[in-house]
Parts: sequence; C-alpha cells; structure tokens
Amino acid sequence: MAPITRRGLNRALLHRQGLLTPWTCSPATAIDRLIGLQAQSPSAPYFGLWSRLESFEPAQLARLLETRKAVRATMMRGTLHLFTAADYLRVRPVLQPMLTGFVRGLRYGKDIERLDQDKLLDAGRRLLTEQPLSAADLGAALASYFPGTASDSLAMAVRMMVPAVQPTPRGVWGRGGKATFTTAAAWLGTDPGAAGSPDELVRRYLKAFGPATVADVQNWSGLRGLREVVDRMRPSLRSLRDEDGRELVDVPRGPLPDPDTPAPVRLIAEYDNLTLSHADRSRVIADEHRAATATANGVIPGMVLVDGMVAGTWKLTKTTVTLRELSPWTPAQRAEVEALAHRALEFAAPGEHHHVVG
Repeated sequence: MAPITRRGLNRALLHRQGLLTPWTCSPATAIDRLIGLQAQSPSAPYFGLWSRLESFEPAQLARLLETRKAVRATMMRGTLHLFTAADYLRVRPVLQPMLTGFVRGLRYGKDIERLDQDKLLDAGRRLLTEQPLSAADLGAALASYFPGTASDSLAMAVRMMVPAVQPTPRGVWGRGGKATFTTAAAWLGTDPGAAGSPDELVRRYLKAFGPATVADVQNWSGLRGLREVVDRMRPSLRSLRDEDGRELVDVPRGPLPDPDTPAPVRLIAEYDNLTLSHADRSRVIADEHRAATATANGVIPGMVLVDGMVAGTWKLTKTTVTLRELSPWTPAQRAEVEALAHRALEFAAPGEHHHVVG
C-alpha cells in the first residue's frame, strides 16, 4: 500500500471530526464521538459543536449541563474538558494514572509527599461533597488540616486525584459563574468505576483522530507506555506508513477520503483538540504557524481553516470578530472566511449589529 500523504491525513482527520461534512447527530452523540471537547474557555465547547453540527443551538448544550447529562472536568493532559456524564464515568478511571502522575511529577508532589495521602484525599473529598469550592477556597480549607503545606499543592492534589467536576452555572451559555468543583458522586450520584483498560480509549482515539502514531495517542491523552497497549491490539488494527516512513495505526475501516476532497473554510474554537491531539501536528497546522500562535500563558486562539489547514486566527469579542491571516488568503477565500465569521456572530449574538475586522 502506498504511503498516506500529509494531505491524506488532513482529510481523514477533518472527516472524522465532522469538518468536511457537518454531522446531523445530537450534541451528546457528537461529544462522545470527539471523546470530549476542550473547555478551558466556557464558550469553547459551544463553538466546537457549532463548527461540526449541521444544526446546533447553545440551549441544547446548556440543557445537557443543567440536567447533569454533561459535565466539565479535568481529563486528558490534565486540562479541562466537557464530556457527557456517562462517558466521563467511563473514561476518568483510564486517565487516573496520568492525573496522579501529573501531580507527583511537579512541585505539588514534592509539597505533599510527606503527608498521609489517604487522609489528604479523604479530607478533600469530604470538603467538596459538603459544598462546591473554588481551587483557592479548597486549598485554604485543606491548609487548616495540613498546616505548613502550600495550599495550591493541596488543592491540586485533590483536584487531580479525587474524581471531581465543575458544577453549573459555570459553563452554561449566557450565565457564567465562578469556577468551583464538587465530587462526581455528589453531582452525578455515582463515582467513576475502578481503573479501566486503555484499549478502548485508544480505539476511540483512532476513530476520531487517526491514523496516528503511538506518540500521537500519548500526546492527546497524556498517558504513557501505550506502545505495549498498541502492540497488544495489533490483531484488531491496521498498519499504514506516512511519507516519512513512520508507522501509523488505525481502526480497520477508518475512513480515508481522497486527498483531493474539497475542504470548506471552518472556524475552529479556542483550544480545539483538532490542533492539539497529535505529536506531529503538521497534518493540520504548519510548525511556523504553531510558533506564531503560541502565547506565554498557554492560550490557544480560535483557528481559521482554509483548504483544511490552519491559515489564520479569529477572536470574537461581543459583536465583533477580529481575523488575522497567518498565510495569504485569496479574495474568494477571504469572502468565505468573512461570511463564516458573520455566521459565528449571528450564533453568538443574534439580532445585534455585527462587525468583522482584520
């Protein structure tokens, strides 16, 4: 079989992400297909679904959050994601070793290593069950039990090692609210199960982001040691090669569209996993564009896709979208980008007087 080209990988990724042809499924189904949506910005999951679904209204996702059928929680790579509640309960146990390692591998781990870990987690679980707390308030409360230990280290350890979620109104469209945490058991009525096998998570990643290398899967999840997992799964996977001769693995019937398939202009949400979920991200964003969009505080801007590749950024502020070119757009491409920016404004601020600049 001929190597799969970078453009072929691009079209496969866009297809599996609902960015070639919009999906007609429910928001909950889309969230599960994507294995969650980045949620560092409260509005990001809404735009993540808007860019992928044929018909989507903010109230649909708000309703999932308010009825506790979707939750915001710390998941892949130790970052905040939005999951359906059922999927959160399935996936969190698989990610727990990574989250525990995250704490222990940084200064937080050094700060708490002398403490009785079980007592710390029991205290944190009790405090978060009694009432939702911000990270700062949780740390202050824990410091009264464990004097002499940095409060932010205490809070971080509990947030990463105790299954916790962000309750509403945080994340609900149009409402806002302080970022607080409570236990999964208090909010959902049950805790995630015991530690699970990563096999199914790897398979789901390939369905949503493949074909991919082992390094890609590890970059997306934050998990390590997945080479052994992939080797174990080989009888149920297919093997491909990219243009550089690297092995890629995939699910047996993972779609591989023609590399010349047209890719419509798309506006991608802040922090969107489309641009964060591979060790080698050149299938969707050039290295020079990654450098041009990097910020000191780790903010990932909304991205403009032109012919399937990141070619600019966009930022929505109230009733204005500001565009920035990273590579030159033709007049026809600019017209498409601006038309889509107006659609984004109508989605976010219907009936207002809108502006597109840049």
